[in-house]
Amino acid sequence: MNNKNYALKSEPRKITGKKVKGLRAEGFIPGVIYGHSKKPQSIQIKARDFSKVYSEAGTSSLVDLQIGDEIPIKVLTHEPQVDPVRDLPLHVDFYQVRMDEKIKTEIPLEFVGESEAVTQLDGSLVTNRDNVEIECLPADLVSEIQVEISALKTFENSISVKDLKMPQGIEVLTDSEEVIAVVEPPRSEEELAELETPTAAEEEKEALEKMGAEAEAGAEKTEGETEEGEEAPAPSEEKDGDSSPESKQQKEN
Repeated sequence: MNNKNYALKSEPRKITGKKVKGLRAEGFIPGVIYGHSKKPQSIQIKARDFSKVYSEAGTSSLVDLQIGDEIPIKVLTHEPQVDPVRDLPLHVDFYQVRMDEKIKTEIPLEFVGESEAVTQLDGSLVTNRDNVEIECLPADLVSEIQVEISALKTFENSISVKDLKMPQGIEVLTDSEEVIAVVEPPRSEEELAELETPTAAEEEKEALEKMGAEAEAGAEKTEGETEEGEEAPAPSEEKDGDSSPESKQQKEN
């Protein structure tokens, strides 16, 4: 688990809509900050700086985000819109948190160790989830939860949400009985042959190209909506000790 501090610098952004293509060409990513009682603010971040921090912090670690010369604020990063063909971020939202209010978010799962069902029985590890939904105060957030797969010794063993070792202060909201990981027996040659389709690569390429065009069009639409002042969805919050969660905000870009 990583409690490293992360920091990003940004600048206020006036360019919106289709004009943000120019920003991306100059090496910037358009973004929006919103949060508790905060008016959404458009910003721009250097793509290189964002990619470096996001690769480590992800969506479950607090980031100190500075806007111009202002005092840095604590934010969570939403998963950015990405061009699936070029694998480059197109737009990103940040949610400003209050340290005294609980938030609901998702923490990634990291599968560690070795399974005898894999190493000795030639099985294949199958993971049904790559994150769990949690609730906690921002200070209690961790970047990941490790899942030790050494418990999977046979094809009959499984790991469920209730088997996870959670840090103090974090409540898991995902169904405790949900299975996270199992090991499947090796496939026969006949089963492997059925899975091979000669046109699969071509279909995947065509799908990626279509997704790339849709992603860029969606990012432009998002920027247009931001200019019009629509609201963006936010992580759920509740004051410490208050059992009634606040309603989620609608996404604003």
